[in-house]
Amino acid sequence: MTTYWERLASRLPAGGSAALVTSPHNRRYLTGFPSSDGCVLILPDAAYFLTDFRYIEAARRQIRSMECLCYQRLTDTLRELMEKHGVRRLLVEAGQMTLRERRKLRETLSGDVEDGDELDDWLEALRLIKSPDELRRIREAQALTAYGFEKILDYIRPGRTEREIALELEFLIRRQGAEGIAFDFIVVSGANSSLPHGVPSDKAVEPGDFVTMDFGAVVDGWHSDMTRTVAVGRVGEKQRAVYNTVLRAQQAALAVLRAGLPCVEGDAAARRIIEAAGYGGCFGHSTGHGVGVEIHEAPRLSPGAAGERLAAGSVVTVEPGIYIPGEFGVRIEDMAFITPDGCENLTGCPKELMVL
Repeated sequence: MTTYWERLASRLPAGGSAALVTSPHNRRYLTGFPSSDGCVLILPDAAYFLTDFRYIEAARRQIRSMECLCYQRLTDTLRELMEKHGVRRLLVEAGQMTLRERRKLRETLSGDVEDGDELDDWLEALRLIKSPDELRRIREAQALTAYGFEKILDYIRPGRTEREIALELEFLIRRQGAEGIAFDFIVVSGANSSLPHGVPSDKAVEPGDFVTMDFGAVVDGWHSDMTRTVAVGRVGEKQRAVYNTVLRAQQAALAVLRAGLPCVEGDAAARRIIEAAGYGGCFGHSTGHGVGVEIHEAPRLSPGAAGERLAAGSVVTVEPGIYIPGEFGVRIEDMAFITPDGCENLTGCPKELMVL
């Protein structure tokens, strides 16, 4: 079976080209090995994982698709390998590498260091379509996320703080076997729920509050992402109307998703319903984003995604919301696996309004 690095190597121009992958998420994608240090050097007919003493033994145990080398100074090892393989042009991740890092490479390596977007674009295209094994890991991450949601409902009650709920939710997911959490969880209640990416605080949940929870798990480097909004004690007419509007918007977007759909149309399906209800100005973010080895990756369901289309095999979130400053907010988010004639909802958790 062709490895990820071999698929990437097949795109290298002839005549002494190589690619240097330095970002943690793409290193892990290519090697399956998690580390805070290292890089992957890809040549037309070989690949190397370069790391320091802290990780070399573990890397050699785990990585089978390429040779693992320990360096004292990364630039010295890179220079030796480039000279050995006749590399004259080195492509780097322009969107991931700092100007200082690129300048250092240019000063110390003999070949030309290219800072265009080629390598970033190749990696994005490679990661866009999920293999059956990648999809399995995303499903497993979502199963842990769903477990956390089911269990946290019994924990939420008046007097619990947002921070306490977030910590309990993280504990539940980690204890069940998650490698980690997909991002810092968002748990916001009452007036704080109008903050799309609010940070859990010491605010206590009160009767009549909406509680919005945005959370996910990581399994073998692959992420899940889910948002649910629940009511505590009671729910007002305006809250119920807004919630149902968001739910209809989300269902409308899920209904149109399929391979080949322009990404702007996926966004528009949800946005039209929210605008028709008079809340267009309260929905200021995109409808969705891809999920994989990063929590936010291609594709995008966004008004700014002109020219982009959904591809079969990709995974995308659908997460419209309405946020009324000083009052409350609602967001509902599922993950969808894109198929040739529709999509499969990977989330599988109830979405009808719950009053706890």
